[in-house]
Amino acid sequence: MSYYLVSATPREELFDELHDRLARSEFRPLRPFGQALFMSLENARRTGDGGAIWEEEDYCRPPLAQEREAVLDRYFDHLDVEKVELGEGWRRIENLPPLFPDLTKRGH
Repeated sequence: MSYYLVSATPREELFDELHDRLARSEFRPLRPFGQALFMSLENARRTGDGGAIWEEEDYCRPPLAQEREAVLDRYFDHLDVEKVELGEGWRRIENLPPLFPDLTKRGH
């Protein structure tokens, strides 16, 4: 398993739809990555330039291939991944504001 710091540009026209799907936990049942993707997006942060950033665990080659096909490519542009150690990504972004303030519930 690998961990990545993922940065992307949210598609603003679909932002409310993504929020609502997260609020309904729609991504959790997706196998094998749904729970990890859900928790990562739920706790994602907003960058100063309006982007999104989060840490995510992944098993795919290339990274996030299944997640991109099922969810990420619909809601984000310009996905970039940087390999990190578990928790390193969250530590680096912990002072940024939540992407979804009303959904951010759990620690990382």
